[in-house]
Order: sequence, then C-alpha cells, then structure tokens
Amino acid sequence: MSRTTDERAPRLTRKSVKATAEEKISAARRAHRESVPLSQATLLERAAERQAKARAIREKVPRKALGGWKAPKNRFDPVDLLIETSKGRVPSLVPIRYGRMMASPFAFYRGAAAVMAGDLATTERTGVNLQICGDCHLVNFGGFATPERKLVFDINDFDETAIGPWEWDVKRLCASLFVASRANGFSESDAKDMAWEAAAAYKTHLAEYAEMPLLEAWYDHIDLQDVIDRMQDAEMKKLAIKSVSKAVEFTAHTKEFIKLTVAGGSPPRIQDEPPLIYHDDELANHITLEERQLAYDDYRNSLSPERRVLLDRFEAVDSAVKVVGVGSVGTYCGIMLMVSGSGDPLFLQFKEARQSVVEPFIGIVPYKHHGQRVVAGQRLMQAASDMFLGWTQGPTRQFYVRQLRDAKISPQIEVMRVPNLRRYGRLCAHTLARAHARSGDAVLLSAYLGKSDAFADAIASFSAAYADQNERDHAALVKAVRAGKVEAVSLS
Repeated sequence: MSRTTDERAPRLTRKSVKATAEEKISAARRAHRESVPLSQATLLERAAERQAKARAIREKVPRKALGGWKAPKNRFDPVDLLIETSKGRVPSLVPIRYGRMMASPFAFYRGAAAVMAGDLATTERTGVNLQICGDCHLVNFGGFATPERKLVFDINDFDETAIGPWEWDVKRLCASLFVASRANGFSESDAKDMAWEAAAAYKTHLAEYAEMPLLEAWYDHIDLQDVIDRMQDAEMKKLAIKSVSKAVEFTAHTKEFIKLTVAGGSPPRIQDEPPLIYHDDELANHITLEERQLAYDDYRNSLSPERRVLLDRFEAVDSAVKVVGVGSVGTYCGIMLMVSGSGDPLFLQFKEARQSVVEPFIGIVPYKHHGQRVVAGQRLMQAASDMFLGWTQGPTRQFYVRQLRDAKISPQIEVMRVPNLRRYGRLCAHTLARAHARSGDAVLLSAYLGKSDAFADAIASFSAAYADQNERDHAALVKAVRAGKVEAVSLS
C-alpha cells in the first residue's frame, strides 16, 4: 500500500521547526548582507543627485550673487512702511515703538524686520525654502532652561518665523553683526571680518550637520555651560557666570512674582508700572468673561495632554498689558499670573501673532492661525521649546502663549569687545545652521555653499552695504520724527 502525500511529508518536530526558523534567519541575513552594497550605491546615487541639484542652483544663482546691496530706484519709503506695519497696534504704544527705534541704528535694525524683508525680496534667491526665523539678529539669541532644566543656547524669538529663503536668515544675522560692531565703535575692517567669520561658521557647521546621521543632527543642542567654559575673556566669563547664577538662583517665576506683584496682595495682583505694565480697564470692559474663558480653553487645547494636567493645577488670578521688545511694541502683549493650590506662581506671557513680515513676499502659508505658525516654527527650529508654548484665538486677534521667563539669559552686546563679539557671531551662526538643518536638506545646502570662501565673501559684502542702508533708514526715521510725521516717545 502506497503512502499518501501527507504520509511522505517529513514529520514536523520542535527540533525541525527550530532548524527551519534558523535557516530562514540565516537566509535573511545573507540577503541583507548582499543588499548592503546596493543600498550604499543607492545612497551614493541620491547624494550625487543632490550634488547635481546644488550645482544647478549655483549655476543659476552663483554664491557671488548673494553679495552686495544697492537699493532699487523704486524702493519703498522705510518710514511709510513702518507706519503701515503700525496699523492695528495699540495707538498709545506706537510712539514708544518709534522712540525705541530712534535710539540708535542698531535699535532701528532690531525693529525693522519688515523693512529688511522688503529689501531682501528684491535680491537674488536660491529658491531653497525651509523654516526660517524671519528676524534673525544677534539679540534674538540667548540662553534659557529646557523642560529638563538644562541651560541651552538657541534662537529665542519667532514672531516672524515662516517658510522662506534660508539665505535671508544668514544675511540678517551677519548684517546685524556689522551694525552692532559700528554701534560699539569698532573699525570697519573688524566689522566686516565678524560678518565674514559668521558666514564661514554657518557654512562649516552646516557641512558638519550634512555628515551627521539625521537623528544625531536633530538631537544636537548647544550647552550654555560649555559655551561659558570656553570663554577666553576673564571679565566676560565672570559676567556670564553671574548672569547664569542670577537666572537660576531660584525659579524665574518666584523672582517675577516678587518683582511684578503688589506686596501683600490677596489674591496676588500684578503691580502697575505704566506705560510698560498696566491693567487695561477699557480692554477688559470689551472682552467678556465668556470670551476670556474660550480663549484660555483654546490655549489649553493646544498643549499636549500631559501638560494640560500640569496647567490645570494652576488658577489664573490676574492679567495685565506688558510692553516688550522693539519690533513687538504696540502689538497686544501681556502677562497672566497663575497660582497653584500650594501658592506656587507661574507667569504666562501672551503675545499677539500677526502676519510674518516674510509671508507677503513668499506666499507659503501652511497655517491660517498665526499663533500656531509661531509655535510650529519655534518647535521645529529650537532644540528644546518651552513646555507651556501654545496658541489661542481671541475675539478679533490671534496669540501665542509661553512662560514669561524661564532662566532666560540675554546677550549683552553693548559691553562686548571685538574678540567677544566675533566669537558670539560664530556661536549664533552655529545655532542657525543647526536650526536650518532640522527642516532643510543640509546636504543640498552644504553642496551649494561649497568649500571655497565665495559664500562668506558675498555675505560680508552684503552686510557692509546693508549696514549703510540701515543707517540711512534710521536717519529717515529721525527726520520724520523731527518733522512731525510720526510721534516718538523715549522712556530712558
């Protein structure tokens, strides 16, 4: 009697099943080893494609084309543009904005992001867009504490963040070095060298990020303590250590509570210090309690669930208008005092989010809500962002919300000597390269920048020429104030 097919099949045992599994694993490993050269070839092919794309961009827009600056004959009036961007701001605060911008060409530069965006829109572009700061100048960098309580150095202002030309950030940063150098009384050659070195540092660090594994580049951050440890100027190092010590002496919110609240108040109340901190009764009368609650709920919903749990342990007890910065003066900004059941204070800052100065010239607007635009851009560009960072919608305006201060350490540009400012410029350029590598193709950009000095030469020449333009625009504002075209108030 013949055996059936099933009878002729080998009997499956635990041993045979194990052997079969091991054979499959071995076969898979062999296949993987054999495929590695193919994967490497594919990667090399893709790298070659990006190199070719970079060369094509360079042929169309040579690095030299990014240099220099000459105002077009039909250039807009910078004062008229400032007046236009003041529309919709708090009327009583607009003169403070102009007063702060009048103080010096560097102060003007800080508040004139819209002016520079209009000018950059007339220059050559590589056509490579990524998440940019939009207002990338020296004072918009600094130290702060991460949610893990580590002090880092990073970009810290994102009001104008948008998807735009990467080179605009580099140009604004390097030109700010030139303007700040003049403000500190440094020579023209020193100023140009600083701008050149910052551009070169950007190129160098971008090349490093291009070589890194993607996740390693993403997780990279700049440790503030390492920055301080490397300082060579003993006096500046002592000043930096003092600033850090003061920032972390005790929680920022406790310090702000002592400084900003009325002593002995129950419940606590924010101290009025008009015209920079005040309770706006007129505004309060126009916004109902229901509208306030809806705005708060909207903000709460923008946070991740675990952070809502933490926020819910605090209760809002007071809020007030707080004037901040230079470019932001006149927008609706304020602070909210929160107190936990144990009496712990938390200050949240809400800032009006308006259209980025970059967007009219680029047209890439992925977010209809400008508060969400700011938050998304900040989370993308920063190595670590504020745990209370979120956005909300008021009755007629959009806002983003963050902690008022969290061990924030601001640069003291005005006391820096030439070597200090030179190193600081390189540090900012390194930070910018890291931020751009998070949303852009570092390999493509690095290939475009190449290994020569052509890019640094171009950016340095632009910085020198634009610093001259900035001085002319500052003089135009001073002239407009003296002629009564605009009103300026100085609070110094």
